[in-house]
Amino acid sequence: MEGVSATMNAAPQPIQLTNANRAPLVDPFARTISYLRVSVTDRCDFRCVYCMSEDMAFLPKADLLSLEELDRVCSAFISRGVRKLRLTGGEPLVRRGIMTLFGSLSRHLRAGALDELTLTTNGSQLAKYATELKDHGVERINVSLDTLDPDKFRAITRWGDLSRVMAGIDAAQAAGLKIKINAVALKGVNEDEIAPLMEWAHGRGMDLTLIEVMPLGDVGETRLDQYLPLSMLRSRLAERYTLDDIDYMTGGPARYVRVAETGGRLGFITPMTHNFCESCNRVRLTCTGTLFMCLGQEDAADLRGPLRASESDDLLHAAIESAVARKPKGHDFIIDRRHKRPALPRHMSVTGG
Repeated sequence: MEGVSATMNAAPQPIQLTNANRAPLVDPFARTISYLRVSVTDRCDFRCVYCMSEDMAFLPKADLLSLEELDRVCSAFISRGVRKLRLTGGEPLVRRGIMTLFGSLSRHLRAGALDELTLTTNGSQLAKYATELKDHGVERINVSLDTLDPDKFRAITRWGDLSRVMAGIDAAQAAGLKIKINAVALKGVNEDEIAPLMEWAHGRGMDLTLIEVMPLGDVGETRLDQYLPLSMLRSRLAERYTLDDIDYMTGGPARYVRVAETGGRLGFITPMTHNFCESCNRVRLTCTGTLFMCLGQEDAADLRGPLRASESDDLLHAAIESAVARKPKGHDFIIDRRHKRPALPRHMSVTGG
C-alpha cells in the first residue's frame, strides 16, 4: 500500500509524555485550537462544478505526505490539545491505504486524547468502507449531497453516480454511523430542492447543513451565477416551516435550527453573508504538509520541511506554534462582481473540504 510501512502496521504507540506536556495552542485572539481538518489527498472521483474544474491537474504523488507522516503531524496536534480530527480531500476514501491511517489514529480515541475522529466524503466509496470506519472508532460522518435528482446530480458532479452514493449512505447507516448531509446552495440549480432534501434527510434521521458557495479557485463557472445567500433561503423555508434557533454545536461553523414539522436539525454555514470567524477553533493541513490558519487567507506554514528534517518533533512543534501565532481574526471572502474571479486562486480540494 502507498505510504504504509512496517512501523505503521506495528502495534500503535501512545503519545510521548514529552509531547503531552506541551502547552495548548492559542491564537492571538485567545481562541484555543481544538479542531484540525486534514486533507489526505487533492484527488477526487467527482468534479463538482463549485469545487473543481473538469480538467483538474492534480499533485504528483511524490509531493504528498505519507500516511506515516500524516499520522505524525496529527499526533503532534493532538498532543497540543486538538480534540477533533476530520479527514477530508479531495475525496479522502480514494487515498490508497487510507484505512491504515484511520486505524492508527484510532489509538488516540482509545487513550482519551481525542474526542472525535471523523471525515467528510462524497459517499461514493462508503459502501466499501463504512463497516471498517465504524470499527476504527468513527461515529459520525459528513456526506456531501446537493440533489436527489440523478440527472442533476450527474450535472453538478460531472462524473458522479447518485445510486452509488445512496448505497453508501445505506451501508453507513447499517454500520451504525450517524450521518450529516452537507448541501451547497446553488442559485438556479438546487434552490427549489432544499425543502424536499431536508425532509428526506430528516426522515432518515440525518441532519442537513446548507453551505454558501465559497469563491475558491477557478472552476470554469461564474461564482456570481452560483451564489445563493442562505439568508434568502432561510426566509423562504420559514414561510413553510417553523425554524427554532438552538444552541447545538458540532465544533464547526454551522449554526442550527430545529425544524418543528420534521423534528430534525438544519444547519447554515454562511461564509459570505455572516462571518463566523469570531469563534474559529480550527486550522487546516493540506496533503503536502502546508498548514492554513484560515480557509479564506493565503498565509500558510510549511510543516513538511520541519517534519522531515528531524526524527524529533521539536522542529515540527516550533513550526506549528509559529503558524498559530499568525492566525488572523477572520477571512476575506468576497465574490468579485467586477472581474468575476475567485477570491483566492487555491481550489477547495487543495485545502480540504
